[in-house]
Amino acid sequence: MTLIPIAAPEFDVEINLAYATSDNITGKPIYRRAEAQLHPRAAEALQRAIELAAALGLRFRVFDAYRPVEAQWQLWQAYPDPEFIADPRRGSNHSRGVAVDLTLIDGPGGAALDMGTPFDDFRAQAHHGRRDLSADVQRNRAILLGLMTAAGWDWNRYEWWHYQLFDPLNYPLLHDAAAPCPLMA
Repeated sequence: MTLIPIAAPEFDVEINLAYATSDNITGKPIYRRAEAQLHPRAAEALQRAIELAAALGLRFRVFDAYRPVEAQWQLWQAYPDPEFIADPRRGSNHSRGVAVDLTLIDGPGGAALDMGTPFDDFRAQAHHGRRDLSADVQRNRAILLGLMTAAGWDWNRYEWWHYQLFDPLNYPLLHDAAAPCPLMA
């Protein structure tokens, strides 16, 4: 299986992989390489979303993309809650290379739009469709949702930052050694 690196100049996004740093739920880096990778179909859908966002003067900051099965196990061991972390025995859509975690930023080098919670905030406030958040936060989440769904992505109702291709189970789970450029080795 080929994974596509998500990087400039082909992809006009900011890469900020949370799991390549200690700023994640495990408190330690999971990835040794800070390279976002996606299945070719997911990369095409992300490119469509990038073009749609650019028309609004917006860009994406990517927190995670392909996530090896081994990394999914580390997340599950740190926070075994299936509402927010896919049980690795069932498999994560990230481990298939067809899911991406991201937010919107205001143009090149700009600040992130306020989404009401940080990435990987495992509280109900992170769910889509919250009406108890400010109008600006609701609007920002709606813009993100609109851009991603217009580009062909499905969404996760529990996490405003998570998007995946439709029918993700049609794609195999990938271990780190199967990636063209392993993230954990």
